[in-house]
Order: sequence, then structure tokens, then C-alpha cells
Amino acid sequence: MEIQAGEKIAEGKTKEILSVKNPEVLPAGQRGYVLLQAKDRITANNAQRVNEMEGKGALATNTTAAIFELLNACGVKTHFVQRHTDTCMVAVKCAMVPIEFVTRRVATGSFLKRNVGVKEGLRFSPPLLEYFFKDDEAGDPQWSYQQIVTAEMDCGGTVIRSHHLDEMSRMTVTIFEILERAWQSLGCSLIDMKIEFGVNPVNGEILLADVIDNDSWRLWPSGDRRLMKDKQVYRDLREITVEAMQEIRKNYAWVAEKANALMSKPWGRVVIFMGSASDKDHCEKIAKVLRELNIPVTMHVCSAHKSTPFSLQVLHDIEGEAVPTVIIAVAGRSNGLGPVLAGNTTIPVINCPPMSAQWGTEDIWSSLRMPSGLGCTTAIQPDTAALNAASILSVNDHMLWARLRARQLNTYVGLIHDNQKINM
Repeated sequence: MEIQAGEKIAEGKTKEILSVKNPEVLPAGQRGYVLLQAKDRITANNAQRVNEMEGKGALATNTTAAIFELLNACGVKTHFVQRHTDTCMVAVKCAMVPIEFVTRRVATGSFLKRNVGVKEGLRFSPPLLEYFFKDDEAGDPQWSYQQIVTAEMDCGGTVIRSHHLDEMSRMTVTIFEILERAWQSLGCSLIDMKIEFGVNPVNGEILLADVIDNDSWRLWPSGDRRLMKDKQVYRDLREITVEAMQEIRKNYAWVAEKANALMSKPWGRVVIFMGSASDKDHCEKIAKVLRELNIPVTMHVCSAHKSTPFSLQVLHDIEGEAVPTVIIAVAGRSNGLGPVLAGNTTIPVINCPPMSAQWGTEDIWSSLRMPSGLGCTTAIQPDTAALNAASILSVNDHMLWARLRARQLNTYVGLIHDNQKINM
């Protein structure tokens, strides 16, 4: 059934928020949905400069949807539900937190005006985080951490406390790092970015909200400011001309097209060697974590002691496929499997022996004490072996890196929530 737009709830400079007449057609579990309808309008300097730009609503919606789809796929919690039309998307209805969270990798723009003496191009590692209170009349003044906490803002029945701000701050930097890596994969540098958060009034959950489009960041292809593709080009115009607006539209179309290419397919794989079929349960624990990270997994039963030629042939077949691979060797007792594989390939090998209560303390030494010249490592826990393999593959896979980073973020947020529950 087609989603039907209802009444206008709110209107901003570049979008309208509409209710959904028939929310029953959308996924269950949420009480409220809204439609974000983008306008064909571009603004700058708190709407002191405003122009219509044909097709901007569709380009902005395409960019935002592509970015939120990527973040959702990585495990970041957002309000985005699905695309609706070329200029409209469906989102969870949130009570917005009236703060813009700005992350900077490079010193430029307004930062230089507020920090006289800092040279343009200074890199921040880790990225610098700033807060700005949303107030058009006051020019969106910069606020400190302490000002936000002291303000005790009520957002949908949730009063923003220090732990909420800690959560949003960590999310902000993680989201920037994820998108920075994604754009790097296409040869572009994400210089800075602003985002906003909302609170789901149904459960109090904090979600990345609003939009992330070409108005939200500075984006420099090849790291070259002269090649910028973002709204700064519009801000810098001395005079608005038809030709200038056409060029800006081309920039927005370029970004929208590239945004759809950010979410790549898995780059590598993990191959699990087990010394015996009796090790399969242990291997499945490893595979479960890898599949959660969207990493392709294959398994082979090969004994380095009992079927050495076969084990090496399987290894050579894997090498011949020229697919980036990490091997996890699962063998207990006298583990010859990991060392034999590591001694015959340059593919990274991780030992993950199934430990028995009876002989575990003795058997582990065959995985820890390697002959000289071998570089295989050992992880005792299945999830540790899986995450180790994933970290190796993530060096050249920005989507996998993003999933690992989001996993760390969600662990951090979970600990904050647990601490609050204990201290309530």
C-alpha cells in the first residue's frame, strides 16, 4: 500500500516535515513516523542568501538516503527508515535536540575566524568536536559541553544529561570517521561535517536524525580545496548568476552520484581450517561473528598430520584464487595445522584451538610456541579470532572498518546505559 502524506508538522529552510496518514504500512515497532520532504532551495548564512535550484530536493534526498543507508548497514542507529519518492524519505518521528554537532578534521572556514592565529590546514587528530546551539536570530552560537548539560533541555520527555551528551558526542566522531573513510575510498577528503540528533519519544533512544547531504559538510576531491564540491562554493559566490547556479547544481549532482557508490561489497574473506569435523561447533562460533560483519566465510576439514598433501593443496587453491584472505586454523591437542599453513603461505594465519578442560593448559603451547620464522598468532576465544581476522581485512575495506567502528561505538553506548541503570 502506498504511503500517504498527512498534515505539515514543521517547516525549515530546505525541507518540510509531514505526518504519515497510514503508518500501518510501515515496519512495526515504532509509534510515529514522518516524511521529510526536501525543497528545491539552497540557503546560506542563516538564510541571508536564498535561491531556488531546480532538482536540489531530489539530489539532497538521494545523498541523504545513501548516507543513512550506509550508516544503518554498519550498525549506527539513525531515524532513517526508507526512501519514499525522489524528494522524500520516511523517518522515525523524533524530538530534536537543538544542537548542531560539528566535527572537524582540518582547520578552515569559521573555525579560523573564531580562533585567530590558527593556520588553515591544521589537522585535528582525533577529529575536533564542537557544539552550536540552534538559534537563527543569535547566529547559532557555539556552546560548551557544560552549557548544554546545564541547560537541561527537554526533548520528548527526555532531559539531556551528561550521559546523553557523551553518547551523542561519541556517535558524532564515529559517524564522521566512518564517512571520512568512505569518501577516502573515492579519492575525496571529508574536511568537516555537521549533524543533529533526535530522541525517539517512544523509548527515549537517541538517534542520528535530520539529514546529511551536500549542505552538511566540506568535501574536497583529492584533498584540494580548489576542487570543493560542497555548499561552500555557493557561500563564496560574489554574485548569483545563472551560470554559477548551474555549476553548483553540477557539484550537487556529482556528490549525489558518488554517494551511491560509497557502500561497497565485501573485499575479502576468511577461510577456516579445522583439523577434524568434531571442531565444527567451535568453527561455527567464529563464523557467526564474521557473518554478522558481512564477511564471507568458507570452511575446510584438513589435518596437517594425517592429510598433509591435501591440506597444502587446499591452501594452494586458495592462493590461486587471488582473493584477499585471512586463515583461521582450528586444531586442538598437538596443533600442527596453523604452523604448517603459516609456513607455506604469506596469507595471515590465526590459531584458535578448541580448548578442553582436561588437557587445555598443555595443548595451548602447540599454538603459542612457534618454530622460528613463522608469523601466525593465537586467539583462544572464537569471537577474538573473528575480530582479529576482521581487523586485518578492514585495512583495505572501509565498510568492514565502519562495521567494526560502529560495533565499538555500540559497546560504548551500551556501557553508558548499563551504568545509568545501576545508578538510577
